[in-house]
Amino acid sequence: MQRILILIFISHFCFSQNFKAVKDTAALKQRIEAMSKSVNSIESDFTQEKNLSILSEKVNSKGHFIFKKENKLRWEYFTPYKYLIVINNDKIWIKDDKKTSKFDMNSNRVFKEINDIMISCVQGTIFKAGKFAITYFENEKFYKLELAPLQKNMKESLKKINMYFDKNVTSVSKLDMIEPNEDYTTLEFVNKKINASVADNIFSVK
Repeated sequence: MQRILILIFISHFCFSQNFKAVKDTAALKQRIEAMSKSVNSIESDFTQEKNLSILSEKVNSKGHFIFKKENKLRWEYFTPYKYLIVINNDKIWIKDDKKTSKFDMNSNRVFKEINDIMISCVQGTIFKAGKFAITYFENEKFYKLELAPLQKNMKESLKKINMYFDKNVTSVSKLDMIEPNEDYTTLEFVNKKINASVADNIFSVK
């Protein structure tokens, strides 16, 4: 269950461009911190591609997500199936075509861990958590943060998380996830809107 949900939320993207180490990591961290403080909402379409060793073909999905400070997230898949995940503070809803399930984040360590990782990835504050060893890289187009988990239980599900920021550091452009067996999922954000007005009622499920 934990592995499946993390795979839904977090993803892997491989680049052919060469990356080099960032010389001034302190300055980059300050830019990311400033970005996370200035961003109150993010709305974006996304494309996702799963690459699993047990499948001969890649699994492609499309959807839409909305984030609003401090802890609200709506993650909705449209194709090839409909699937909805909504996080609102300490509550999480998961809805498919057949049923809707509601969970209390505080009573479920797995959901809480997933929520903390996802929110901090989207908001760009994940290096503050102290749960990862982080190295910093850049090329002409992106800054890349490689995050290796430090906690034993997380290492069982994750080999590495990568975060890609555009060079203007306006928001996270891509997220990576690589599992210990090298399975990975690709997620890319497109058509982003930063700090647009977002109604609170979209972060609930009936």
